[in-house]
Amino acid sequence: MEFAGPLRRVLLGPDRRPAPARSPRWARFQVYGVPLGLLALVGLTIGNMTYLLDNRPLHPTVAALLAGWAVAPVVVAVRRPLLAWRLSYPLLFLGVYAADPGEAWPWSPVQILGFLLVLGALVWRETPAVVAWVTVLSVVPVLLFAPRANAVGAAVLLVAIALAGDLVSRRRRAREELARQAELTELEQARRAVLEERARIAREMHDVVAHHMSMIAVQAETAPYRITGLPAPAMAEFGTIADGAREALGDMRRLLGVLRAETDESPRAPQPGLPDVGALVETAQRAGVPVTLCAAEVVEVPEAVGLAAYRIVQEALANAARHAPGGPVSVSVRGTPEALEVEVGNEPGAPGPAVGGPGHGLVGMRERSTLLGGTLEAGPRPDGGYRVAARLPLAAR
Repeated sequence: MEFAGPLRRVLLGPDRRPAPARSPRWARFQVYGVPLGLLALVGLTIGNMTYLLDNRPLHPTVAALLAGWAVAPVVVAVRRPLLAWRLSYPLLFLGVYAADPGEAWPWSPVQILGFLLVLGALVWRETPAVVAWVTVLSVVPVLLFAPRANAVGAAVLLVAIALAGDLVSRRRRAREELARQAELTELEQARRAVLEERARIAREMHDVVAHHMSMIAVQAETAPYRITGLPAPAMAEFGTIADGAREALGDMRRLLGVLRAETDESPRAPQPGLPDVGALVETAQRAGVPVTLCAAEVVEVPEAVGLAAYRIVQEALANAARHAPGGPVSVSVRGTPEALEVEVGNEPGAPGPAVGGPGHGLVGMRERSTLLGGTLEAGPRPDGGYRVAARLPLAAR
């Protein structure tokens, strides 16, 4: 039944999870508040014991036990108010032991104060159903042991505390829910903005870059048929250009698919890796770049490391062909137990053609290395050539 579930939780269930971490100001307050609070509780325990010994015929050991029992649940209530209530509730029955009929209440003032603090902490955190059961159970010993003139008023006080605490707790939970919804809305808006920007980039790449690459591929493929008398090397060169353009178009289509995907789980074609470096070097050789490859046997590298090594070699070969055409290029790949080392160096060649401005190839290579926790060195060599050296750790960051 619906009422049985909250009752079982009151008697045996766990406490609700503590509220989220508070502000730094609250953390600084705890540095001073916790010691002062513990000192105050020790003082209340001593005062409660004195009150019991002065007003009741109790053995000092019994008085000390009752005095400490009345205060200990307050400490527990800071983190686990439901458990604290379970600890303090039996004392509502045991705390009347040897009470003087002349006392206004059968419980000591410290015990009453401690129980109200525990009840306040509980109604602040718990659900309304649990608060209702706790209030009903707390009223029972009040009606049993309190003087008739005070019992009704005390019961009304307990109900009022429960209602007020529940009202404040509801408002707090409503504010937290509104804040959570606002945060989710902001995150969704940011996500939509990213998706829209990615879609815009994809459209620009498709409409501009992909169009030009398609035209290059078509012109290179049809050149042997449109231009008569071409020598065999020229026809082979046009074929290489067409193959490179088609490969670039395939890479671009995969990139456009990633940009247009709304989640990171979109289907992707396998990315190139370390085993594909040899094919990359052969493609550069067919394009007329005098490049040699020295690759020591590397048993296995993580996929991200292999992709980064492939892209670094690809960009370095493109830079060498662009800025020093005809100059010999050497590619070295070797592995150690800790890292994969990639080095691409070129000797001076003919002056490269003018370019539209500085590119982002070197920046991209350095970013790939940094993301994997590695390093990249790039700069002129003493003989006038250029060297790119990357060290990519094999262990996952």
